[in-house]
Parts: sequence; structure tokens; C-alpha cells
Amino acid sequence: MKDTWLIYPMFAMVLLTFSTLVRLFRARVSLVKEGKIEVSYYRIYQGAAEPERSAKLSRHFINQFESPLLFYAACLAAIAVHATSLTLLVLAWLYVAARAIHAYIHTGANRLRQRIRAYMASWALLLLLWVTLVIRIAR
Repeated sequence: MKDTWLIYPMFAMVLLTFSTLVRLFRARVSLVKEGKIEVSYYRIYQGAAEPERSAKLSRHFINQFESPLLFYAACLAAIAVHATSLTLLVLAWLYVAARAIHAYIHTGANRLRQRIRAYMASWALLLLLWVTLVIRIAR
């Protein structure tokens, strides 16, 4: 297996983050055009409550820079020390899938019970990815 194959799930995470950013920007522009919030709100994010439509996307966009950073670090570490494997690749794709499901729930109906399950599944997969990587390096 090529060490660089982990680039593909990493790229998928980048695309997921980018798609959230595009949706957030479009929602904010739409809300300003509809008169539901003043453009001045976005100068310092004070003076009003951000409408739910953009607030969910905003929070989710911030979330894309939390645990996924540990995902990127694990993938880059595996590539750097030539410790990639099919197991790591599968775990990486499963993590991306769990994050995509979480994004769909969080930015959509936002059902808390479902969202927590997807979120915790992504954390479990991330931990398993790291444990697998450490075991491979320790050999």
C-alpha cells in the first residue's frame, strides 16, 4: 500500500470543511439580503443574536477545526514514518464518514441524540486510528 493513500481521506475532510464554509457564507449573505440580520453584525459579531440558519453552520465550521486536527496529525504522522496500512486507511475513511454524518445532522435537523452518536463515533474512530498508529510505530 502506498503511504500517500491517506491523502484521500484527508482531502475529503478538507472538502467537507470547505463545503461548510460555502454554505455558511451563502446563508449569511441570504440572511442579510432578507433583512433578518444587519451586515454590521458580522463586523464584531455583537449587537444581535445570529439567526439559527447561520449559527448552526458557524458552530459546525468552528467544530471542523477541533477534533479533525488530530485526524490530520495522525494521517501525516503515519505518512511521515511510513506506518500506513490498510487498517489505518479504512479507519481514516470511517472517521471521514462519521464526520460527514455528523455534519449532515448538525447542519440539518440537528437532532441531538443522533448528533451525539455520530460525534462520539467519530471520536472513537479517531482514538482507534491513533492507537493503531502507535502500535504500528512501536513494532
